[in-house]
Amino acid sequence: MLFGKPKPAHLQKGAGAEQRAAAYLQQQGLQPVCSNYRCKHGELDLVMRDGAVLVVVEVRYRKSEQFGGALASITAQKQARIVAATQHYVIINGLSHCAIRFDVVAISGDNRLNWIKNAFQT
Repeated sequence: MLFGKPKPAHLQKGAGAEQRAAAYLQQQGLQPVCSNYRCKHGELDLVMRDGAVLVVVEVRYRKSEQFGGALASITAQKQARIVAATQHYVIINGLSHCAIRFDVVAISGDNRLNWIKNAFQT
């Protein structure tokens, strides 16, 4: 809730998608580190570990594929914000020695989940 008010429906769906993605990734062996990390550069939906690799996961939910779907919504500008927020996270937490991977979990309106490992590079 935001100041005693229920979250808008689109935020509830987004939070549900992130929870589903986190549960799925944990079933695949990834370990949760944090979620919804926010800084002036942007937000990181999920930060997880896959062995020694720090995995930054962008979770996208789209009800339909009509306008390109969840994957098409991750533009170059969005990728740049994710990378900048990751750099901030790594510096603040003293993790500059870690290998980093950027994954995407796309969830469609019919509940299909698509996990793309190493979805983009810095």
